[in-house]
Amino acid sequence: MKVDILAIGVHPDDIELACSGTLLKHIDLGKTVGLLDLTTGELGTRGSGPIRLIEAANSAKMMGAKFRKNIQIADGFFRYSQTNLLKIISVIRGCQPDIILANSLTDRHPDHGRAAKLVADACFYAGLAKVKTTGEDGNDQERWRPQALYHYIQDRNLVPDFVVDITGYEDKKEALILAFKTQFFDPDSSELATPISGKDFLEFLRAKAKTYGRPANFQSAEGFNVDRTIGVKNIFNLV
Repeated sequence: MKVDILAIGVHPDDIELACSGTLLKHIDLGKTVGLLDLTTGELGTRGSGPIRLIEAANSAKMMGAKFRKNIQIADGFFRYSQTNLLKIISVIRGCQPDIILANSLTDRHPDHGRAAKLVADACFYAGLAKVKTTGEDGNDQERWRPQALYHYIQDRNLVPDFVVDITGYEDKKEALILAFKTQFFDPDSSELATPISGKDFLEFLRAKAKTYGRPANFQSAEGFNVDRTIGVKNIFNLV
């Protein structure tokens, strides 16, 4: 199934936290979106891998994504390997996205930066004809390289290369985040507290969106980095 945008996260809630406002907005603009989680987040303090798979599926349905896949590589201990690269390449070739959104280039959680590198290299290798992969139908896949790879900003307040206006999507984004009931604020939860499980964390996310939006004169925004020079064909498309 071809999609316009493929969002990839190493943990099942990374996408919701960092770029779901952008995805919601572009779905409303008529673009199609697919989601790929690399792990089940089984090392997380709260919840479990199987539970997070259910939460991820619920969030994807709420978002309106065309699909959500999980290739179940090892949380925390995944390696930069041919096997893991080929798993990602197969998904990229299977849905042929024009744009890929991936984990932050560097972050507090070591998985994020390592996943960013893994995905970036998979995007390149997916365009090589001599790299062979097989689709879910058992047939050889055609090579495909996305037009652009953008890295969403996560925990650290990095300086963005650009921001996307998500004004009006703040409540919908928070609803997607709270679909992960085991991970975020739930006054009835008896699980251990974490830095992201308090009510103040959701307030922080909204404040962060306002901070990223202000320089561009947006009420709220999500920030992205690009590991290359950005080019424009029409300067009137910039705001």
